[in-house]
Amino acid sequence: MTARIPRRTTASRATGRAGDASPFALGLLLRRAHWHAAAVMAEALRPLGIELRHFAVLIVLVDRGVTVQGDLVAATGSDKAGTGRIVDDLERRGLAVRKSVPGDRRARAVEITPAGLELFDAAHVAAEPLAEGLVAVLGPGEPEQLRDLLTRFLSADDQA
Repeated sequence: MTARIPRRTTASRATGRAGDASPFALGLLLRRAHWHAAAVMAEALRPLGIELRHFAVLIVLVDRGVTVQGDLVAATGSDKAGTGRIVDDLERRGLAVRKSVPGDRRARAVEITPAGLELFDAAHVAAEPLAEGLVAVLGPGEPEQLRDLLTRFLSADDQA
């Protein structure tokens, strides 16, 4: 069965330029903004010897405490194998440890170590000036407004 493609004679085509009216424009802007912010934050983490994928797991562990490894998959948007490799990396570096889950011999929980907390705090210190640079083009109050708008935008997905 062939998918039917709707035809429009006045389609807005995504261009990636400012003011683009395409229905894809917002997604493209968000994706480009993510790439830019991720590259800047990766610079902050590089001297600490970790990547954003590692830091994403550390954020979850700091926020939630001991977390079942399967829950890290959902919380970070990674896959099971990728999350396993990230936790392996963190364990090798002494930043996290796996623990048994009482009552479930197959499940493993992950906990951040004191060294992991120390690195987590150091990453925030290193990232602060870079994060300020990310929003330097915005006016007074606009960084907070952007953060609020993005939070509301994402929380709509959580409520759906």
